[in-house]
Amino acid sequence: MKSQSEGNTVEPQWKGLYQAGGSAAFGMIAIMIVQILVFSVWPPPTTVEGFYDLFARNGFLGLLSMDLLYLVNNALLVPIYLALYAAMRRSAESAMLVGLVLGLVGIAAYFASNTCFEMWALSGQFAAAASEGEKIALLGAGQALLQIYRGTAFDSYYVLNAAALLIFAVIALRSLRFGKVTAYWGLAAGVLMLIPSTVGMVGLIFSLASLVPWAVFAVRIGLVMLRWGRSA
Repeated sequence: MKSQSEGNTVEPQWKGLYQAGGSAAFGMIAIMIVQILVFSVWPPPTTVEGFYDLFARNGFLGLLSMDLLYLVNNALLVPIYLALYAAMRRSAESAMLVGLVLGLVGIAAYFASNTCFEMWALSGQFAAAASEGEKIALLGAGQALLQIYRGTAFDSYYVLNAAALLIFAVIALRSLRFGKVTAYWGLAAGVLMLIPSTVGMVGLIFSLASLVPWAVFAVRIGLVMLRWGRSA
Protein backbone atom coordinates (compact mmCIF):
# COMPACT_ATOMS: atom_id res chain seq x y z
CA MET A 1 0.00 0.00 0.00
CA LYS A 2 1.18 3.54 -0.66
CA SER A 3 1.71 6.11 2.06
CA GLN A 4 -0.78 8.94 2.01
CA SER A 5 1.85 11.68 2.20
CA GLU A 6 4.61 10.67 -0.23
CA GLY A 7 2.98 7.97 -2.33
CA ASN A 8 5.85 5.54 -1.76
CA THR A 9 5.23 1.83 -1.44
CA VAL A 10 5.09 0.52 2.11
CA GLU A 11 6.70 -2.92 1.97
CA PRO A 12 4.69 -5.34 4.15
CA GLN A 13 7.78 -7.10 5.53
CA TRP A 14 8.77 -3.87 7.34
CA LYS A 15 5.38 -3.15 8.92
CA GLY A 16 6.33 -4.57 12.31
CA LEU A 17 9.58 -2.60 12.32
CA TYR A 18 7.74 0.62 11.45
CA GLN A 19 5.32 0.03 14.30
CA ALA A 20 8.22 -0.59 16.68
CA GLY A 21 10.10 2.48 15.44
CA GLY A 22 7.06 4.74 15.69
CA SER A 23 6.19 3.51 19.18
CA ALA A 24 9.83 3.93 20.26
CA ALA A 25 9.86 7.53 19.00
CA PHE A 26 6.91 8.44 21.21
CA GLY A 27 8.38 6.43 24.08
CA MET A 28 11.53 8.55 23.84
CA ILE A 29 9.49 11.76 24.00
CA ALA A 30 7.69 10.55 27.14
CA ILE A 31 10.98 9.58 28.80
CA MET A 32 12.54 12.92 27.84
CA ILE A 33 9.70 14.77 29.58
CA VAL A 34 10.13 12.64 32.71
CA GLN A 35 13.89 13.26 32.68
CA ILE A 36 13.42 17.01 32.51
CA LEU A 37 10.96 16.90 35.42
CA VAL A 38 13.30 14.74 37.53
CA PHE A 39 16.32 16.97 36.92
CA SER A 40 14.26 20.09 37.61
CA VAL A 41 12.86 18.85 40.91
CA TRP A 42 15.95 16.91 42.06
CA PRO A 43 19.10 18.41 40.47
CA PRO A 44 21.84 15.74 40.38
CA PRO A 45 24.86 16.08 42.70
CA THR A 46 28.16 17.35 41.35
CA THR A 47 30.53 15.46 43.65
CA VAL A 48 31.25 11.83 44.51
CA GLU A 49 30.23 12.43 48.13
CA GLY A 50 26.95 13.91 46.90
CA PHE A 51 26.17 10.84 44.80
CA TYR A 52 27.10 8.45 47.60
CA ASP A 53 24.79 10.33 49.96
CA LEU A 54 21.97 10.37 47.41
CA PHE A 55 22.27 6.63 46.76
CA ALA A 56 22.24 5.99 50.51
CA ARG A 57 19.03 7.99 50.91
CA ASN A 58 17.24 6.87 47.74
CA GLY A 59 18.85 4.34 45.43
CA PHE A 60 16.30 4.75 42.63
CA LEU A 61 16.65 8.54 42.61
CA GLY A 62 20.41 8.07 42.51
CA LEU A 63 20.06 5.89 39.41
CA LEU A 64 17.77 8.47 37.81
CA SER A 65 20.32 11.19 38.58
CA MET A 66 22.93 9.17 36.70
CA ASP A 67 20.73 8.83 33.61
CA LEU A 68 19.05 5.46 34.17
CA LEU A 69 16.24 6.61 31.87
CA TYR A 70 18.81 7.58 29.26
CA LEU A 71 19.81 3.93 29.06
CA VAL A 72 16.20 3.13 28.14
CA ASN A 73 16.18 6.05 25.70
CA ASN A 74 19.19 4.70 23.87
CA ALA A 75 17.70 1.22 23.69
CA LEU A 76 14.65 2.79 22.02
CA LEU A 77 16.93 4.42 19.45
CA VAL A 78 17.74 1.00 17.98
CA PRO A 79 14.30 0.31 16.42
CA ILE A 80 14.08 3.95 15.32
CA TYR A 81 17.38 3.76 13.43
CA LEU A 82 16.47 0.40 11.93
CA ALA A 83 13.10 1.74 10.77
CA LEU A 84 14.75 4.81 9.23
CA TYR A 85 17.15 2.54 7.36
CA ALA A 86 14.29 0.37 6.08
CA ALA A 87 12.34 3.43 4.98
CA MET A 88 15.10 5.24 3.08
CA ARG A 89 17.65 2.60 2.08
CA ARG A 90 16.51 2.68 -1.57
CA SER A 91 17.29 6.39 -1.81
CA ALA A 92 20.94 5.98 -0.78
CA GLU A 93 21.70 2.54 0.59
CA SER A 94 25.41 3.08 1.21
CA ALA A 95 24.86 6.35 3.07
CA MET A 96 21.98 4.89 5.09
CA LEU A 97 24.12 1.89 6.04
CA VAL A 98 26.91 4.20 7.21
CA GLY A 99 24.43 6.25 9.23
CA LEU A 100 22.93 3.11 10.78
CA VAL A 101 26.33 1.73 11.79
CA LEU A 102 27.47 5.09 13.22
CA GLY A 103 24.28 5.33 15.25
CA LEU A 104 24.49 1.79 16.60
CA VAL A 105 28.18 2.17 17.51
CA GLY A 106 27.29 5.44 19.25
CA ILE A 107 24.57 3.70 21.26
CA ALA A 108 27.02 0.98 22.29
CA ALA A 109 29.48 3.68 23.38
CA TYR A 110 26.84 5.24 25.60
CA PHE A 111 26.13 1.96 27.38
CA ALA A 112 29.86 1.68 28.03
CA SER A 113 29.96 5.21 29.46
CA ASN A 114 27.09 4.96 31.93
CA THR A 115 28.27 3.91 35.40
CA CYS A 116 25.09 4.35 37.45
CA PHE A 117 24.99 0.78 38.81
CA GLU A 118 28.72 0.79 39.57
CA MET A 119 28.29 4.03 41.51
CA TRP A 120 25.36 2.52 43.41
CA ALA A 121 27.50 -0.47 44.40
CA LEU A 122 30.36 1.75 45.55
CA SER A 123 27.98 3.89 47.60
CA GLY A 124 27.00 0.81 49.58
CA GLN A 125 30.64 -0.06 50.19
CA PHE A 126 31.32 3.54 51.24
CA ALA A 127 28.49 3.46 53.77
CA ALA A 128 29.86 0.22 55.23
CA ALA A 129 33.52 1.31 55.22
CA ALA A 130 35.12 0.90 58.64
CA SER A 131 38.24 3.02 58.20
CA GLU A 132 39.13 6.40 56.79
CA GLY A 133 41.55 4.77 54.37
CA GLU A 134 38.77 2.66 52.85
CA LYS A 135 36.59 5.73 52.42
CA ILE A 136 39.38 7.65 50.70
CA ALA A 137 39.96 4.74 48.32
CA LEU A 138 36.23 4.49 47.55
CA LEU A 139 36.03 8.23 46.94
CA GLY A 140 38.86 7.87 44.44
CA ALA A 141 37.09 4.98 42.74
CA GLY A 142 33.90 7.03 42.56
CA GLN A 143 35.76 9.95 41.02
CA ALA A 144 37.11 7.62 38.33
CA LEU A 145 33.56 6.43 37.58
CA LEU A 146 32.38 10.03 37.21
CA GLN A 147 35.18 10.69 34.72
CA ILE A 148 34.10 7.65 32.68
CA TYR A 149 30.47 8.77 32.97
CA ARG A 150 31.32 11.97 31.09
CA GLY A 151 34.46 10.89 29.29
CA THR A 152 35.60 9.61 25.91
CA ALA A 153 32.84 7.03 25.43
CA PHE A 154 30.13 9.57 26.20
CA ASP A 155 31.58 12.17 23.82
CA SER A 156 31.93 9.48 21.13
CA TYR A 157 28.29 8.54 21.60
CA TYR A 158 27.24 12.16 21.25
CA VAL A 159 29.20 12.93 18.08
CA LEU A 160 28.48 9.59 16.37
CA ASN A 161 24.74 9.96 16.91
CA ALA A 162 24.87 13.55 15.65
CA ALA A 163 26.61 12.32 12.49
CA ALA A 164 24.04 9.53 12.05
CA LEU A 165 21.16 11.98 12.45
CA LEU A 166 22.68 14.37 9.91
CA ILE A 167 23.02 11.53 7.39
CA PHE A 168 19.43 10.43 7.96
CA ALA A 169 18.16 14.01 7.62
CA VAL A 170 20.07 14.66 4.39
CA ILE A 171 18.74 11.44 2.84
CA ALA A 172 15.24 12.36 4.06
CA LEU A 173 15.52 15.60 2.09
CA ARG A 174 16.28 13.59 -1.06
CA SER A 175 13.81 10.77 -0.56
CA LEU A 176 10.83 12.82 0.68
CA ARG A 177 9.67 9.75 2.61
CA PHE A 178 9.09 11.87 5.70
CA GLY A 179 8.77 15.29 4.08
CA LYS A 180 11.18 18.20 3.84
CA VAL A 181 9.96 19.90 7.01
CA THR A 182 10.75 16.79 9.04
CA ALA A 183 14.19 16.56 7.43
CA TYR A 184 15.01 20.17 8.33
CA TRP A 185 14.10 19.52 11.97
CA GLY A 186 16.44 16.54 11.92
CA LEU A 187 19.23 18.65 10.41
CA ALA A 188 18.79 21.28 13.12
CA ALA A 189 18.97 18.67 15.87
CA GLY A 190 22.02 17.01 14.30
CA VAL A 191 23.95 20.29 14.00
CA LEU A 192 23.24 21.22 17.62
CA MET A 193 24.33 17.76 18.78
CA LEU A 194 27.76 18.06 17.18
CA ILE A 195 29.02 19.76 20.35
CA PRO A 196 28.80 17.32 23.30
CA SER A 197 27.07 18.47 26.47
CA THR A 198 30.37 18.00 28.34
CA VAL A 199 31.98 20.97 26.56
CA GLY A 200 31.33 23.55 29.28
CA MET A 201 28.52 26.06 29.09
CA VAL A 202 28.51 26.03 25.28
CA GLY A 203 27.92 22.28 25.26
CA LEU A 204 25.14 22.61 27.83
CA ILE A 205 23.39 25.31 25.78
CA PHE A 206 23.65 23.32 22.57
CA SER A 207 22.46 20.18 24.35
CA LEU A 208 19.35 21.88 25.71
CA ALA A 209 18.67 23.63 22.41
CA SER A 210 18.82 20.32 20.52
CA LEU A 211 15.93 18.89 22.54
CA VAL A 212 13.27 20.91 20.72
CA PRO A 213 14.17 20.01 17.11
CA TRP A 214 14.87 16.42 18.13
CA ALA A 215 11.45 16.15 19.79
CA VAL A 216 9.70 17.58 16.72
CA PHE A 217 11.68 15.26 14.42
CA ALA A 218 10.85 12.22 16.57
CA VAL A 219 7.14 13.04 16.68
CA ARG A 220 6.93 13.59 12.93
CA ILE A 221 8.77 10.41 11.94
CA GLY A 222 6.89 8.50 14.63
CA LEU A 223 3.53 9.48 13.19
CA VAL A 224 4.57 8.44 9.69
CA MET A 225 6.01 5.12 10.88
CA LEU A 226 2.88 4.26 12.86
CA ARG A 227 0.75 5.05 9.82
CA TRP A 228 2.88 2.78 7.67
CA GLY A 229 2.70 0.05 10.30
CA ARG A 230 -1.11 0.19 10.27
CA SER A 231 -1.37 0.19 6.49
CA ALA A 232 -2.92 -2.85 4.83
